[in-house]
Amino acid sequence: MKIKILAILAVVCLAFLFACNRGDVKDVKLTNRMDSASYAVGASIGNNISQQHLDSAFNHDAILKGLNDGLKHKEFKINQKEWDMLLQMYIRKYQEAQSEKQYSAYKKKNEDFLAENKKKADVKTLPSGVQYTIIKEGTGEVPKLTDKVSVHYVGTTIEGTEFDNSVKRGKPETFPVAGVIKGWTEMLQQMKVGSKYKVFIPQELAYGANPNPQSGIKPYSTLIFEMELISIEPPAEAAK
Repeated sequence: MKIKILAILAVVCLAFLFACNRGDVKDVKLTNRMDSASYAVGASIGNNISQQHLDSAFNHDAILKGLNDGLKHKEFKINQKEWDMLLQMYIRKYQEAQSEKQYSAYKKKNEDFLAENKKKADVKTLPSGVQYTIIKEGTGEVPKLTDKVSVHYVGTTIEGTEFDNSVKRGKPETFPVAGVIKGWTEMLQQMKVGSKYKVFIPQELAYGANPNPQSGIKPYSTLIFEMELISIEPPAEAAK
């Protein structure tokens, strides 16, 4: 059975942090390597939790009670199979709430942009809220949800900041229609092969509150793509 060490250490460190805040933890002397290694584990995880602003996300007494029950092999108050699901769900919702507070003005800026953009004569809007203009209309087939497609694209934010560009790489990207963000999945099923559209995707159909930190995309960003549908790829069996 694989022990989830990081999860265990995170809970221990949370309890440590909470106890520190309550003034219940005394100072320790690092007299040997084990002491130092123990301190390093706590300091590292504690610093990480603090940077994510999770130290105030939980009921402190409940965490300490759970830690105590685990250490003393008492009967748990919840099913162990639910632990991971509960923690992931709660932490995700907490982080989203914190993100929305931090980026509320930016979220509104993106909503206002879409509201104004929708008024333009050449902009069409799908029921989901995805907006698009037709740069060039193709004459080929329209992809199905089960298809794989080849697409050239340039992705920017409403400020014009470019975050991805297959054209610069000199090669279109190939992926399943169902394997991309919701806005892309919906738009691709509206385009004929050979089409080039400018597409405006609301944040809830893109990356919402949780874009990849390395992407350069802020939370709640509307994503703008110039998308050119190059081809529908043949099924794997047919390609052999």
